Amino acid sequence: MKEAPIDLHVHTTYSDGTASPSEVVRLAGSAGLRAIAITDHDTLRGNAEAIDEGRKVGVEVVPGVEVSVDMQGGTMHLLGYYVDFNNASLIEVLRGIEEGRHERNEEILGKLGDLGIALDYEEIREAASEGPVGRPHIAQSLVQRGHVTSTREAFDKYLKKGAPAYAERLRFSEAEAIRSIREAGGIAVLGHPNSLNCGNDKALSAVVKRLVAMGLQGIEAQYPSHSPRIRREIEQLAAQHGILVTGGTDFHGALYPEVSIGFGYGDLYIPYSLLEAMKERLAANEDGCAPD
Repeated sequence: MKEAPIDLHVHTTYSDGTASPSEVVRLAGSAGLRAIAITDHDTLRGNAEAIDEGRKVGVEVVPGVEVSVDMQGGTMHLLGYYVDFNNASLIEVLRGIEEGRHERNEEILGKLGDLGIALDYEEIREAASEGPVGRPHIAQSLVQRGHVTSTREAFDKYLKKGAPAYAERLRFSEAEAIRSIREAGGIAVLGHPNSLNCGNDKALSAVVKRLVAMGLQGIEAQYPSHSPRIRREIEQLAAQHGILVTGGTDFHGALYPEVSIGFGYGDLYIPYSLLEAMKERLAANEDGCAPD
């Protein structure tokens, strides 16, 4: 019999998820998950609430964050696990990222306006609840106003990189992101590596090698859009570079209803042993014995 699964990539209303931290934890409990990690985009604010709720319902909650990283030609996100979510330095850096997101939103709305689409920023901010406004919130507004029929169409038509309303924003450099996570006591993991658009295994291996030299400690293999073959290849890459394997669904709630917490499209199984390996690496870090 399989042990209860986990999910190490979960979003809440503090970024672009549709469920509060407490609701996410209760959903995880109802789904039979043993542990989850809160990985909101560029913010730590949902962790305390989730941990408190986890104690009540018997779900282990790993404090975390998902950091946006500057990369030419692709999208890079670094996941930070077991970060000190009260770390003043990391909070300050993330605040700068959040301010950059606000400036980007105004640029996106301006471009949409030039296309004849007028959206109310204050209305979008109110709908975002606790978290900062991001492209998914703008996409939802486009759906609600009848400009598109789905958030996916909103991204494809207006908001994805290369689309007419896309705008760049302030991001970490690779080294800054890894250093900030590590200095806050966390483990730095490369999220959904297929989004890097490296083109081939050799190019991805070169990116991972470069990041490992900067202090990267893991890579996300179990992910909804990764086929079984891709998952195996990423696991082999992790073994080659001596780093951890992690997994998560990138759960956003109703924003992407086809992705269920813990199971993705239904075929994911993320074992607790991956989290145990992370804890062992964290203990080694604290003892000063971990390979970098």
